[in-house]
Amino acid sequence: MAGATRILGVTEPISLGGPSEFDVLKTQELEKFLEGAGLYESQEESVSREEVLGRLDQIVKVWIKKVSRAKGFNEQLVQEANAKIFTFGSYRLGVHGPGADIDTLCVGPRHATREEDFFQELYAMLVEMPEVTELHPVPDAHVPVMKFKFNGVSIDLLYAKLSLWIIPEDLDISQDSILQNADEQTVRSLNGCRVTDQILRLVPNIQSFRTTLRCMRFWAKRRGVYSNVAGFLGGINWALLVARICQLYPNALPSMLVSRFFRVYTQWRWPNPVMLCAIEEGTLGLPVWDPRKNPRDKLHQMPIITPAYPCMNSSYNVSSSTLRVMMEEFQRGNEICEAMEINKCDWSTLFEPYPFFEAYKNYLEIDVTAENEDDLRKWKGWVESRLRQLTLKIERDTFRMLQCHPHPNDFSDKSRTFHCCYFMGLQRKKGVPILEGEQFDIRATVEEFKHSVGMYTLWKPGMDIQVSHIRRRNVPHFVFPGGVRPSRPLKTAGGEVKKVGSKRKAPDLAQGDKSSVGVERDEVENGPMKMDQ
Repeated sequence: MAGATRILGVTEPISLGGPSEFDVLKTQELEKFLEGAGLYESQEESVSREEVLGRLDQIVKVWIKKVSRAKGFNEQLVQEANAKIFTFGSYRLGVHGPGADIDTLCVGPRHATREEDFFQELYAMLVEMPEVTELHPVPDAHVPVMKFKFNGVSIDLLYAKLSLWIIPEDLDISQDSILQNADEQTVRSLNGCRVTDQILRLVPNIQSFRTTLRCMRFWAKRRGVYSNVAGFLGGINWALLVARICQLYPNALPSMLVSRFFRVYTQWRWPNPVMLCAIEEGTLGLPVWDPRKNPRDKLHQMPIITPAYPCMNSSYNVSSSTLRVMMEEFQRGNEICEAMEINKCDWSTLFEPYPFFEAYKNYLEIDVTAENEDDLRKWKGWVESRLRQLTLKIERDTFRMLQCHPHPNDFSDKSRTFHCCYFMGLQRKKGVPILEGEQFDIRATVEEFKHSVGMYTLWKPGMDIQVSHIRRRNVPHFVFPGGVRPSRPLKTAGGEVKKVGSKRKAPDLAQGDKSSVGVERDEVENGPMKMDQ
């Protein structure tokens, strides 16, 4: 112990220094900026969420008594039967914004099954309730979930079936013994709560952690690097990265923690893992992350390890392309924070949106269509979960010479019904000499991807996917705010006007770009999809 500071983490802190007057001022500015950006919910919304969670807890308590009675339990056991609601994710961490989903977990006893009792009996109860809308059960997901709105509040509800006959009201789910005899889906469902609770135990100052995490989540969304499914990082990953910085600078205020976040991760030597605590082997024999034992763990590009047993890599979706994009963003953030220290810029510079549709000269457009809203929702979810495979296949088939940058969001053309699309920026690897007339031909790669997407078990007629190569000038207008393409910035004689930290300028794939004159797009099915360099 150094003074009153708790030493947390797998190494000693880098600095125990407290805040300077400058840090106090910059933190006040940051908090004001985050408030102005609408990141905090109102008191009314906060109370409404609390009420919804209370109602949900009552509902699962009624449900478990109903299930117990139906299974022939005597009245005393029916009265003792209990189920309980826990929260996790951004809500539990205290960093959720207005309108955000609440991640919830229902913990039930051994006699209440997931398939029948949760997805059928509880579902039937919820369907009947006027407060419940948009009820979508997803029983075959990797982590089975029931999604719905309760009085307008979005809920994701998971289920964990413990080996206990009676669930005590003061149940502590952080104990490893809770996982005993639990099925895989239960272990996965409990993981979110256990990890969230553990993070809150492992940071030295929860208030500083929360403000810094709110900041980094907002920054990641503005810069287009917030998305687990697209191969970037999701909420839990950003929380773990921020928590590690809090451990390394236990007495720092958020302004310094943000600056140190960029400094530390700009220099981080991936694939060295980020960990908040040592990896415990545990006594239950569940597999934990260990690249020495598991060859698959060796392939992970950016390991960020969860702190609750069984410790896993939470960021296995990251590819070499998305890691490159994130490292460039960390570098930009670091440059801006250094400039802020000498009053050369302010917080708004850090949060400038990334101009994705200006940054590349070549893009892939992936159009997804279906016959109706329900089909589109399912088909889109499936395609989105497979998009990462397309970036991996393109990297593999071009020997990493062609780099992909997926946009984390989807877009829709309002003039078309039941349609949405995704985009990827394409560029050749920097610093590699261009050979005369050399081209990238990714037609076979795209066909292989479309074939794998077409294997969807719930496929219906009308579910369609098209992949096109488009050039920057042909990016559709509906992707821009208000449907208006922004005018391109004027260039100086020496090239582009350079802002602080604006290093991300992509090289062209086409020398002179002659091949694109008058070409709207190249449909993969109808013609060549060769990438000019």
